[in-house]
Amino acid sequence: MWLEAFRAAAGSPQALLVHGLLEWLALAAGAWLYRRERRQRQQGSLLQGEGFRLAVGCLLGAAVGNKLVFWIEQPQLAAQVTHPLHYLAAGQSIVGGLLGGWIGVELAKRAAGITVRTGDDFVAPILLGVVIGRLGCFLAGLYDDTYGVPTGLPWGVDFGDGIPRHPTQLYEMLLALGALWAWQRWRPALAAEPGRGFRLLMAGYLLWRLAVDGIKPVPHAYAWGWSGIQWVCACGLLVMAALAWRDARRCAAGTARFAQKGNHS
Repeated sequence: MWLEAFRAAAGSPQALLVHGLLEWLALAAGAWLYRRERRQRQQGSLLQGEGFRLAVGCLLGAAVGNKLVFWIEQPQLAAQVTHPLHYLAAGQSIVGGLLGGWIGVELAKRAAGITVRTGDDFVAPILLGVVIGRLGCFLAGLYDDTYGVPTGLPWGVDFGDGIPRHPTQLYEMLLALGALWAWQRWRPALAAEPGRGFRLLMAGYLLWRLAVDGIKPVPHAYAWGWSGIQWVCACGLLVMAALAWRDARRCAAGTARFAQKGNHS
């Protein structure tokens, strides 16, 4: 019974309205949880000093990355653009928002001379936002273009066109729920090194999208038949690997210098 009701509602004006509301709810819930995390650590208001700079950097970076990666994923839609503002109004990408927000925060920290790693406070808000946002994507049905390819598996979902498909939105929602539970359960261990939790989140999400987008329709195929988002994820993972290697070398060099000082003393 509920499947028939879903097929009738998917992609309807009501479903699209719910999708939009859940997107805004995801952003609001993430912002609320981030402010709560900062208050618990007595880090001050988001509207003052360091917090304000980081928030602005995050929002601007996420806005740019959001749109840029969408157009990398859907370049064929550029032929339909009739006004320059359409480039800003059309589409969005979680991968682009996350990568852009990360770059924006790092640039803001560099401009402000902030050297401490602040990413761990974003882990829970991002995961909560993904959970709420992907529920909205699922309810939007075929309209949202986040569904999977046809499948014969028993949990395939008919989004209204008579074809059972992988409910990739639900896969991601359940993964984010599990990750959120694991973060709350083992945060002291995962965050023993500042920034480790955020790096694990980013690497894990990029790996997930590289894999799960392989069972989604590809709107525009690049090399190896990969989508634009898959290539963005692969490049992001390479950058993260390079940064991890750089940090490991710095750590090893610092340990060696400390050992030398100890020997001389």
